[in-house]
Amino acid sequence: MLLSAAAVQAAPQAAPDAQATPQQQKVNAQDTQAAALLNQLADGSYHNKAKTIEQIADSSDERARQWLEAFAANKLARLEDSGEFVIIIKNRGRHWTIANALTGEPMGKRSRRDIDVIRVNNQLRNQLQDILSVIDLKVSDPERRLAAARDLRGKVTAEMTSQLRKVYVDEDHAEVKSALEEALAIYQLDTQQDPEAIEILDGSLSSEARAALNRAAQSDQPELAAAAKKALSGIQDKLKLNRAAETLYFGLSLGSVLVLAAIGLAITFGVMGVINMAHGELMMLGAYTTWGMQQLLPDSPGLALVLSIPAGFLVAALVGIGIERSVIRHLQGRPLETLLATFGISLILQQLVRTVISPLNRTVITPEWMSGSIMINEALSLTLNRLYIMGFAALVFIGLMMIMRKTRLGLEVRAVTQNRAMARAMGIRATRVDIMTFGLGSGVAGLAGVALSQITNVGPNLGQNYIIDSFMVVVFGGVGNLWGTLVAGLSLGTLNQLLEPWAGAVLAKIVVLVFIILFIQKRPRGLFPQKGRAAEG
Repeated sequence: MLLSAAAVQAAPQAAPDAQATPQQQKVNAQDTQAAALLNQLADGSYHNKAKTIEQIADSSDERARQWLEAFAANKLARLEDSGEFVIIIKNRGRHWTIANALTGEPMGKRSRRDIDVIRVNNQLRNQLQDILSVIDLKVSDPERRLAAARDLRGKVTAEMTSQLRKVYVDEDHAEVKSALEEALAIYQLDTQQDPEAIEILDGSLSSEARAALNRAAQSDQPELAAAAKKALSGIQDKLKLNRAAETLYFGLSLGSVLVLAAIGLAITFGVMGVINMAHGELMMLGAYTTWGMQQLLPDSPGLALVLSIPAGFLVAALVGIGIERSVIRHLQGRPLETLLATFGISLILQQLVRTVISPLNRTVITPEWMSGSIMINEALSLTLNRLYIMGFAALVFIGLMMIMRKTRLGLEVRAVTQNRAMARAMGIRATRVDIMTFGLGSGVAGLAGVALSQITNVGPNLGQNYIIDSFMVVVFGGVGNLWGTLVAGLSLGTLNQLLEPWAGAVLAKIVVLVFIILFIQKRPRGLFPQKGRAAEG
């Protein structure tokens, strides 16, 4: 049972439980101190309550804000029978809903006659308002202190300055100290037109600092206005660099998606010469596999995503092998008929998904560890889901390179790619290589679908958005060359992102297409052409 105020007064120096762990002893001591402070707040005079408010604020207790906010709203109280401190959740009717002030645990409803509300006057409310504005600057967690300090920029008042300066002197975290200095400088620049404040704000990327400098640039004081304009010019240069870095990041992330989408196609196209128009639908199956795994494990989206990686590979690989065995092997050497057949298969797969699952898009939940972003500075943050996709694409690429360079399958695939007739003459079973290669390429398409499920909705038309881009990457990089696919995918993704801001999404794709057409006129076999007699022919 929690300590009551009477128990705290009777035995403030009670010995800690010998069986308790050091952590439990620390918690017990903190609760004892908290109960003592709340007792002073309840029983002291208004003059003493003002001192107790400061003691609570300086206690670094994570619950201090909740107590003081409740006190300011007349919702901090004490039960008359047990002396326990409570927070009033709802105070309507004869019975009020309460929660324990120390643990936060709900305590149900109690008659309002059993609840003694700790009263507050207007003078204390004014004090509480000032303290609550800076109380998060006194917690032990530096991330919370940093967020609180940044939130104060542009909101500092004359009443808060003395407390903020005191907190600034005591602060030992560099980022928090810098944010506090910036908040005070914004106030100083707005109220006192102090040129020293411009020196502090020079180089800051926060919107509040830029707004304050913009106001100073309109000042009637020529020297102050000139200094503010100079500082703003430097900040604009830094913002341009950060925007360029952000564009590069999005370009590389888009390029990674293109690499994942195209690398499987590069293998099958290079070995078998098959223009597989159903490659996008194999990606779609990988994405739907991810959605299906989350339906099986609704409470564990992270585990479902991890399990979707092998599952998506297997589903797409098996479907790809089925397509190769049932259709493509009968159309060897007839590329136009193969193209038409695989296009028909793509339509069948789309309609099958619409019939069996739904024509509507499905949303795949992003795991918590893939959500959010890494904040480099206040003008640049990197989203985690795209960062993970870039890493995943790199792992898939390395894995395929290892297969191609270190395994017998890879050796046979390279032999068939360079000269199919000679590979057959050397005893390589080209039919088996075709099956394994098509299954591998299709499985990688499934992996691409797993990755795409984290950045877009899953629907029957998912693959159609990437099939054309995938072929452009393969042709630009060099048919059948993995390094060419990597370089081409990253290059085209970055180029597309660079063009979109001023050309628009559609025109940017047209410009990229025209660029590839002109490039192919000069280098028909792409950036990294195949080697071998068949390639030369």
